[in-house]
Amino acid sequence: MPKIEDMKRIDLPEQQPAGANPTALPWWKRLPNPNKKLMFGTGGGVAIFLIVLVLAIAIPLVAIRASAQKVINSGKELQKAASDQNLPQIKSSIEKTKKDLQALDISLKTLIWVKPIPFLGGYWNDVHHGVQGGLAGLDAADTLVKTVEPYSDILGLNGANQPQDGAQTAEDRLNFIVETIDGIIPQMGTIGKNSSKMSEELSKINPNRYPEYFAGKPVRSKIRKTIDEANRAHRLLTDGKPVLEQLPYLLGINGERTFLFLWQNDKELRPTGGFITAYSIIKVKDGKFEPVVSNDIYFLDNQFKSKIPAPEPIKKYLPLVPYWNLRDMNLSPDFKVSMDTFNENYSSMKSAQKIDGIISVDTYPLIGLLEVMGQLGVPGYGNYSAETDSRCNCPNVIYELESYADVAGPIVWDDISGKIVYKPPHADNRKGFLGPLMNTLIANAMGQPKEKLADLFEVGWNSLNEKHVMFYATDEKVQTAMESFNLAGRLREYDGDYLTINDTNFAGAKSNLYVEHEIDLTVDEGKDGTTNTLVVKYKNPQKYDGWLNGPFRDWVRVYVPQGSKLIDSTGSEVPVTTYEEAGKTVFEGFFTLRPLGVTELHFKYKTPVKGKDYKILVQKQSGTTGHQVNLKVGKNKEEFKLTTDREVKF
Repeated sequence: MPKIEDMKRIDLPEQQPAGANPTALPWWKRLPNPNKKLMFGTGGGVAIFLIVLVLAIAIPLVAIRASAQKVINSGKELQKAASDQNLPQIKSSIEKTKKDLQALDISLKTLIWVKPIPFLGGYWNDVHHGVQGGLAGLDAADTLVKTVEPYSDILGLNGANQPQDGAQTAEDRLNFIVETIDGIIPQMGTIGKNSSKMSEELSKINPNRYPEYFAGKPVRSKIRKTIDEANRAHRLLTDGKPVLEQLPYLLGINGERTFLFLWQNDKELRPTGGFITAYSIIKVKDGKFEPVVSNDIYFLDNQFKSKIPAPEPIKKYLPLVPYWNLRDMNLSPDFKVSMDTFNENYSSMKSAQKIDGIISVDTYPLIGLLEVMGQLGVPGYGNYSAETDSRCNCPNVIYELESYADVAGPIVWDDISGKIVYKPPHADNRKGFLGPLMNTLIANAMGQPKEKLADLFEVGWNSLNEKHVMFYATDEKVQTAMESFNLAGRLREYDGDYLTINDTNFAGAKSNLYVEHEIDLTVDEGKDGTTNTLVVKYKNPQKYDGWLNGPFRDWVRVYVPQGSKLIDSTGSEVPVTTYEEAGKTVFEGFFTLRPLGVTELHFKYKTPVKGKDYKILVQKQSGTTGHQVNLKVGKNKEEFKLTTDREVKF
């Protein structure tokens, strides 16, 4: 074994600090660091990518914004032309707006690559659907304008090419409608197809993607309102086609028609719009109306010999009326159900004329016509106007009609002899007044100068849309057509939340001339349905006068979704009862509102309504002018006048 001193000395190099010499590091530490390089590369790459992305979006946005502003400007011009009812300007504005929308569509396609990108793609899709819906809507409007252009003089549109005096062309207008009505129907298919696409495209826009307000201006509610109006326009155009198809029948073009008119006094509100105060038989042939007979409803009731026991509500709230008279047979808020009952009993009378349908009319069309035409002179009866009469704080014509109707009560007949026991003042005037009034109205309306025709057309349209005029037909096809256009006063089926409040004035004078309504509905959504709190406020601001204004004795029914459960209620003078009717759950009560008084009804109830998105249909009672409705669903709010049936979606 060698000695230590004999061993060879090995000199080692001087040790350097770790990292000073890369070759001194372990091999695994001497490998390249990809993370370090990539980290620097990613940071720069992200910055560059973001810059490119911003530029790729911003540059096309400049062109898109410019195109969008042109669309806004041309849209405003179209809106003004429509408001001015200037037909030539409407046509040119439609064409200009369409070209500007097409230019916007081209500009928008430069950003089509953002469509699959989360967040950005949603906004691009909304604008795209808005543009496509707008183009389809303009196509529908273009066809509609071309369809109504031949009737521009009749509709009172500016720019029409028929300058003749209204009185000279009244018969020509009527004959023209009769002769050409069949030509409108084929065009409705094209219009409906385009309006369907418009509605479909706009419904794909998500309003919840946008803020409630921006720069102090409403955004989300405006988008939602635009979508709702487009959907209503589509339903109007498509649902109107069946009615147009039945116009030849209604106008007596294919044979004479006979209609029973029921005049409902909405100042004494009843379930279908008012107390049936009078009736008229009118024949229609080739669009020309011929009044046959007009009379007081009590005269008709005297000829109705059947002694049907009064139904429970009449026995309970009109105890002095033992039988069910024709004048009280509109107890169902569904006009068809009420008229089925009325027509069945009317037709059983020996003196009844065979009719093709029943048309109900309340006082608002009359007031609207007088507001347009001015004071109307009825030969042998005097002058009537829509001006406020200080004697009742109501339109003059309403005061005079109520004076003719029953200042001293109805005619009293002896049930055995059939002779009159008591005849109040104005009784003869009342039954003789309707015929001359109708003839005068029709003659004056058809003979109005062209500049008033648009306003008259608007009165007629509003009367139909707001259920001041309703139709019941004995022909099934005609009835179906009326129902499709919501002209038949039906309680509608609906797959969401639902509300209609039906008031019945039982012996409460004509207090509905003054009673005001306000409806507050608060909805809390839950997994197993909604909890609704309904408050209905009634106010009578007018003093008692012993004639028009008195205690309002209201048999009230609240219709809600079928299967709803009442949790609590206050305000009714009788226990609130719950039952099922017309596919709805009904809460029924009764209260009295005195002149200068205020009262409230409260209902808290649970509904079975479920779903991701909340929606409600609020139906208006015929004969009312527009209750104030305040709807609150979670954080969403909607306030509106209930002038017609209203659907709200959140």
